[in-house]
Amino acid sequence: MAAKNKGGRLVSSAGLVTYYDSEDRRSIHISPKAVLIAAVAIGIIIAALNHIF
Repeated sequence: MAAKNKGGRLVSSAGLVTYYDSEDRRSIHISPKAVLIAAVAIGIIIAALNHIF
């Protein structure tokens, strides 16, 4: 006997499905392009610092 939720979501997912389904307009949204640019910039800075020191 499986327990059913009124929303039709999985009970065994420990709330992760509900977390990812919700979109909060107050939260910070970062585009994937910005994350990649920041990662490349940090990598270049670290490589330059290793080369200098």
